[in-house]
Amino acid sequence: MWRDSQSFLALVNPPCCHKECKSFGEDAIMPVGLLGRKVGMTQVYNAEGKLLPVTVIQAGPCTVLQVRTMDRDGYEAVQLGFLDKPRRLANKAERGHVAEIGSKRAKTRSAAGLEAIPKAKCEPKRYVREFRTDGEPAAHEVGQNLTVEVFNEIKRVDVIGTIKGRGTAGVMKQHGFGGLCASHGVQRSHRSGGSTAAHSTNRGFSGKIKKGKKMAGRYGNSRATIRNLDVVRVDLENNVLLVRGAVPGANGSYVMIRKTNKLG
Repeated sequence: MWRDSQSFLALVNPPCCHKECKSFGEDAIMPVGLLGRKVGMTQVYNAEGKLLPVTVIQAGPCTVLQVRTMDRDGYEAVQLGFLDKPRRLANKAERGHVAEIGSKRAKTRSAAGLEAIPKAKCEPKRYVREFRTDGEPAAHEVGQNLTVEVFNEIKRVDVIGTIKGRGTAGVMKQHGFGGLCASHGVQRSHRSGGSTAAHSTNRGFSGKIKKGKKMAGRYGNSRATIRNLDVVRVDLENNVLLVRGAVPGANGSYVMIRKTNKLG
């Protein structure tokens, strides 16, 4: 991970290897996406000389750990792993997920005549996620390595991450409430949420609180998806992807990147 601004500035000089987006045919192989880690934000100039705010993402390389099928798993998906995890920190389940370790379950399946599940034969991974491929053509094999090159012909992407956790917050910080009056008569209730009851609920008539009422509580630390972000640059040498705008999470947090499914 880059720890100074000089590494960010080094990304400005290389020529952009981003190609124009091509339409995929019915028989074309759709990219499932990549796992990565948010590095930070910087600014780059585009071909027209405009300064663009971009987020630097260390995207891949990712290893295909499993390929979910309808017959065996009930759904279709591709499972990817990102960043090697030291074996001393991985438990037996994590090690057996990626390599043959002679487990009791494997011996039982072999004795029953069941086909062995293919293994990626790699190191345990720190970040493992699945991309659903239901109804989409996707030819991936267990053990295959995917790099940021899969986004060469992609024009816009969706980035999924976990936003920063801010603990328990009130309605003014979390929802932007204006608060109560600051004049005489309001005693130690200036930042309260006010009345929360209602004459009716969504399912009848009573004094219960409506569903979805904005109140104080936990703020942040939830999954968020930023859709339709422009791909500004694809750096194959450094496995770096530059997208325009901000993505959820703190610097160093893990993210999922996929081709956007938003139309228009």
